[in-house]
Amino acid sequence: MDKFLLRQQVLERLADDLRQAEQAARTAHETATHEENIAENKYDTLGLEAAYLATGQARRADAIRQAMTRWRQFRPGSYDASKGIQIGALVCLVDPEDKQQQFFLGPDGGSMKLTSGDQIVHVISGDAPLGRAMLGKFEGDEVSLQIPPGRQLFEVLGVR
Repeated sequence: MDKFLLRQQVLERLADDLRQAEQAARTAHETATHEENIAENKYDTLGLEAAYLATGQARRADAIRQAMTRWRQFRPGSYDASKGIQIGALVCLVDPEDKQQQFFLGPDGGSMKLTSGDQIVHVISGDAPLGRAMLGKFEGDEVSLQIPPGRQLFEVLGVR
């Protein structure tokens, strides 16, 4: 798996998300400022609600822009076995049922699934609970994650 190709896929997905957020912000702003939505009494809140939505979508768009900047600057390096798993690592975890999963640790804005060939790759940041649990681990180490309803255990099968 090519880390730079995965990085490019992340940037493309973020660009799509940004277009959607900007369009949603524009639509909400137009709704908030449309003459038909001027409040006629204190119970007429459609314009106000649309203004809140426009503000939220604008903040989301800003967050996506910041994530894109960090991903553009990000250059995933080779795995350094002396340091363990770091940001930029491509990690294969296996659970107790022998189900393998691929994870790409990035700088930000993770929580997306990409495909590389016939494999699904989960993109997560080092700030995500699983990302934090993996940092500094080595091949063969156990990764433990406390989530409801209990603890999930994985073994680090491989790192690139």
